[in-house]
Amino acid sequence: MKALLLREIKSFFGSPIGYLVIAIFLLLNGLFLWVFQGDFNILNSGFADLSPFFKLSPWILIFLIPAVTMRCFSDEIKQGTIELLFTKPLTIWEIVNGKFLGAFLLIVLAILPTYVYVWVISYFGSPEGNIDMGNTIGSYFGLLFLIAAYTSIGVFTSTLSENQIVAFIIAVFVCFIFYFGFEGIANLFNEYSKSIASLGMDYHFKSMSRGVLDTRDVTYFMSITILFLSITVYKLKTLKG
Repeated sequence: MKALLLREIKSFFGSPIGYLVIAIFLLLNGLFLWVFQGDFNILNSGFADLSPFFKLSPWILIFLIPAVTMRCFSDEIKQGTIELLFTKPLTIWEIVNGKFLGAFLLIVLAILPTYVYVWVISYFGSPEGNIDMGNTIGSYFGLLFLIAAYTSIGVFTSTLSENQIVAFIIAVFVCFIFYFGFEGIANLFNEYSKSIASLGMDYHFKSMSRGVLDTRDVTYFMSITILFLSITVYKLKTLKG
C-alpha cells in the first residue's frame, strides 16, 4: 500500500494538479478572508478568531476535493489499467486506502499554510495573543475529519463512471447533501429538526468548532468515511468479478 500511496502523491505533484489545488485553496481563502468585503472578511469582523475561515472552507472544499478525487478510479477504468492494478500483490482494501490517503494528504498539505492566519490574528490582536486557541484547534480537527469524509465520498464516486466530469458532479452533489442537505430538510420538520440535522456533517462540524471534541462527532465522521470506503471496496469487487 505504501508504494501505491507514494505513486499517488507523485502523480499529483508530477503534474500541475497538486500545485493548483494548493494554490486555488489558499488564493480563494486569502481573497475572501482578507481582501473582498463581505461576511467572511476577518479584518471587518471585529473579532480575533478564524470563524470566517472555518465557515468558508467546507464550501471551497466541496468543489476542490471532488476535483482531486474524480480521477482516482475513473481514469484507471477508462484506460484499462484497473485490471493491472488488481494483479498487484495488494488487497482491494489496500488499493482503496492508498488512493484515499494520497488525496487526503494532498488536501492536508493545502491546509497547513493556513496556520499563518492563526499567527497573524494572534499577533495583531488587541491585546496581542487574544485568540481562542481551544476553538481554533477544535475547528482544525473538525476540518480534518470533514476532509476525510469528503475524500471518501469522492473516491467512491470515481468508481461510478469512467468519465471524470460525471464523477466530479456526483461527488459534489453527495458532499452537498451530507454537508447541508440534512440541515435544509430539518428546517421543514420542526418537531424532528435536531434529529434530522444531526445526520449532516455541518451539525457535527459546528459542534467540533466550539472547541469540544465530542466522541459522537468523531464517531460520526469516522463512520461516514469508513462507510464510503467500504462501498468503494464492494464496487471494485464487482468490477473485478
